[in-house]
Amino acid sequence: MPKNKGKGGKNRRRGKNENETEKRELVFKEDGQEYAQVTKMLGNGRLEAMCFDGIKRLCHIRGKLRKKVWINQGDIILIGLRDYQDAKADVILKYTPDEARNLKTYGEFPETVRINETVVYSVDGLDEDIEFGDEVSSEDEADDV
Repeated sequence: MPKNKGKGGKNRRRGKNENETEKRELVFKEDGQEYAQVTKMLGNGRLEAMCFDGIKRLCHIRGKLRKKVWINQGDIILIGLRDYQDAKADVILKYTPDEARNLKTYGEFPETVRINETVVYSVDGLDEDIEFGDEVSSEDEADDV
């Protein structure tokens, strides 16, 4: 009979469903924290977020949230600002859409924030002046088709 060398069976891989239905207390920002909306997932536990103070920051998902809380593009998150690096921050908490709506009604977010929609920020000037020419230069190429 083979010995068990793993860390458990399929129930371990299925995971725990700990706080799915539990209502948690609404967490407001404190000093050194800021609200942000995820603009791009970069992989490797990192993301790019547009903070509500107007600065785009590179954020790192901390280990407590990393495999337990899935963060997608367009989600509202609470980030902890770094004293020594203004362009980088750490993700502290992900808000559910209901919590984000509540924060918006309390006046914590600007009115222009869209909660349920994915945000697409394009770099200005990249795709404005693209023209596609469907002209055939000679009659020989037209015969080949």
